[in-house]
Amino acid sequence: MVDSVYSPVVVDDIIDSSDLASAGSYTAVGTYPRTEMTALVGALSERVDTPAPDLLRAYGQHLFGRFHALYPGFFTNDPDVLDFLEGIEAVVHSEVLKLYPDAELPEIAATRMSPDVVELDYTSPRCLADLAEGLLRGALADFGSQAELTRLDLSDDGSHSRFVVSRRQP
Repeated sequence: MVDSVYSPVVVDDIIDSSDLASAGSYTAVGTYPRTEMTALVGALSERVDTPAPDLLRAYGQHLFGRFHALYPGFFTNDPDVLDFLEGIEAVVHSEVLKLYPDAELPEIAATRMSPDVVELDYTSPRCLADLAEGLLRGALADFGSQAELTRLDLSDDGSHSRFVVSRRQP
């Protein structure tokens, strides 16, 4: 995302300015310390003068689009975004773990509050609620949903948040 939105030069600059054990060399199947992502996002934030939470939300939206392009099978059974969101843990996360058994996924507890409302409790020691919000916003956009997303932080560190997705009535 940084390469396409900003430039390859910015990518090189933020990698060079961050102290990374991996030296900025990543694979799609690898698992890396959260500290590396934090360092890269912090360096990007300084470079482009954008708050880190905004960058994480933007990355989440971008990432949802990549997930849809790379794994279209995850999106064929749910014509409605609320149904899709309700099945993240049971369907999407279980399939991801089949592909990547070492993946460290957040816990997403979904509760259907009504036909038009889904509540999602996000819990993760990686503290990436901003990224989760971006993913949810990406899902709403991808599905073309007329829905509203609200967020309530239940921890100070981003490890636990509650998201409520409410379909707007015409």
